[in-house]
Amino acid sequence: MTATATFDDALRLARRTVVDPRYPINTYTLDALWVLYDRVLRVDPRRPDDPERDRFLLSKGHGPGSYFAVLAAKGFIPADWLDAVAAADSPLGAHPDRTRVPGVEVSAGSLGHGLPLGIGTALGLRAQGLDRPRVYVLLGDAEFDEGSNHEALAYAGATRLSTLTAVVVDNASATHGWPGGIASRFTAQGWTAATVEATDHDALYRALTSHTGAAPHAVIATSH
Repeated sequence: MTATATFDDALRLARRTVVDPRYPINTYTLDALWVLYDRVLRVDPRRPDDPERDRFLLSKGHGPGSYFAVLAAKGFIPADWLDAVAAADSPLGAHPDRTRVPGVEVSAGSLGHGLPLGIGTALGLRAQGLDRPRVYVLLGDAEFDEGSNHEALAYAGATRLSTLTAVVVDNASATHGWPGGIASRFTAQGWTAATVEATDHDALYRALTSHTGAAPHAVIATSH
């Protein structure tokens, strides 16, 4: 498909990736991915390796159907790949693979890895003098049961890694939850943060673009 694709197109494509009816498409994840790729990320399927591109890392890699659908809608991969997800000869597996899928920045699936990898990516860009690209990491709220994420958000806040944005899709599936909400975990460590409804695409866009340039930023997209 092309840049003229719509959210409804992406939703139809996402439904083609369902290989197990027990695991339907999480539309709250698709909402965040769509707003990122349609309105925020500076990426081009014709130049997927452009050094000046923004970087997007899917930490929530165990449910990649929505991700693959958005990549297809935006022209990174052929739409017919979606009909063979997890087949033996398909490049689209149960987790995204950066060596096989154009546009994928990092192989993902182990919870708690995405935010640390995003920090490393942002630091690497800084070391190369690439100040324009932003790094976006999409996480699930349950990933904050992993200590690696708490270390990562503390480090990013302390070093004021201002080119980093964490996008947390929150369906209240974390074991313990957080008094004051997930955003409070970020602001306590020096981040800026906004909490919006996952289905409100305009609010998501405003939240994703409200980073100040002085601190890392977090957007909590709630669906509960």
